[in-house]
Amino acid sequence: MSPHSRYSLADHNCRQFISFRVLFNSRFYYPVLAILFLDLGLSAAQYTLLNVVWAIVIVLAEVPSGALADRIGRRPLVVAAAALMVAEMLVLTVAPRDGGMLLVFLCLINRILSGLAEAMASGADESLAYDALVAEGRAGEWPTVLARLMQWQSAGMVIAMLVGSAVYDPLLLNRLAADAGFILQLDQGTTLRFPIYLNLLAALCVLAISLRLRETPTPHGKTAAGARQALVSIVEAGRWITHSPTALFVIIGGLLIDSVIRVFLTFGSAYYRLIDLPEASYGLIGAAIAGIGLVVSPLARRLVTSGSVLRTYAALSALALFGLLGVALKIPLWGVAFAIPLGAAIATVGFAVSHHLNKTVDPAHRATVLSFKGLAFNLGYGFVSLLFAIALRAYRDPQHAADGFAEALALLPVWLGVVALLTAMAFWRHRTTLGSLNRQIQAPGDRTT
Repeated sequence: MSPHSRYSLADHNCRQFISFRVLFNSRFYYPVLAILFLDLGLSAAQYTLLNVVWAIVIVLAEVPSGALADRIGRRPLVVAAAALMVAEMLVLTVAPRDGGMLLVFLCLINRILSGLAEAMASGADESLAYDALVAEGRAGEWPTVLARLMQWQSAGMVIAMLVGSAVYDPLLLNRLAADAGFILQLDQGTTLRFPIYLNLLAALCVLAISLRLRETPTPHGKTAAGARQALVSIVEAGRWITHSPTALFVIIGGLLIDSVIRVFLTFGSAYYRLIDLPEASYGLIGAAIAGIGLVVSPLARRLVTSGSVLRTYAALSALALFGLLGVALKIPLWGVAFAIPLGAAIATVGFAVSHHLNKTVDPAHRATVLSFKGLAFNLGYGFVSLLFAIALRAYRDPQHAADGFAEALALLPVWLGVVALLTAMAFWRHRTTLGSLNRQIQAPGDRTT
């Protein structure tokens, strides 16, 4: 972005926003998240229940935190999210291995803090950057910011996946130390916290970045409003979304594509095993998928900004459906290639949703609307996960567990195809509106539609 003045708040906030989002999301424990908690001493059932708690916390806090950001300002919410990230990492650093109920309690605290941090950051960080661009008359540069964010996030995820999995492996660390002339005797009990320590350092950097963000003066006048005003803001934003065909289509279409791909990625390692890939390749595959954004960001920007909402989502649905159909074929070894279009589709969906929502919503309700989007995406993911779990149970075969998983996997493209068709039919009468990117949509709080 070219500087428009000696000091540009937009340039400053956009740089800090990208740094914040990259470090907040690129967590070093992601490639070993499940086995980290299991190696700490949790059972698989306890770990599953803790993730349910995490999802519930996000769902409950998502929209209220967005409304609060619209009333008192975005920066306090972003700073709070960063502080919570530091706290959640500190809890894991002191959680005792095989600590019984104390371990369960501390991990529960970790999941609650993590969920609150996700909810508070959702929408507020993005609004700080976009509001600053709007204030300087540069809203048209937002796709460039999103493309840059996609590239840096992909690079950050690649580094986190590779480094996080490497420092977790005591055999690898001992071998590397021996090659360098040092003698180390690290065991799993020591190295399992290394990704946590790295993420604690990242969290401290996130906190420092959040303090550097600056609030943009806005004409609607944020005040320390009480719960009643926040509730009114939530109702206004919700009413606006339901009465705005483009915003509603952007959110529903985005969550349908995002949720089904996220379910596949959740079971990615099981799929790689199904197609006979060696386990040593899983980390590299994860890093490669995370790095797709580096390649597709220019294409995503061109797709989202040069065409209509309808064309963008039709292309993304077709890309996701192609990937899921390829995955359902379960081609040995080469089936991994179909994870590439899925990675590209989910990255571009995030780009498209952010671009279209920020373009249509007014600043007074931006964080609330973006929080509704986050809530919808998490509910969508939870619903599809539940359907997939039911399918797994229906096809369960104790003698051939992989066969049951393969059968359930084949239902994902069917689900996406059906819901995409139903969504297209539901919005058919709004096709003229969805066919234009330039048509302005009424702001939240207005009564007419």
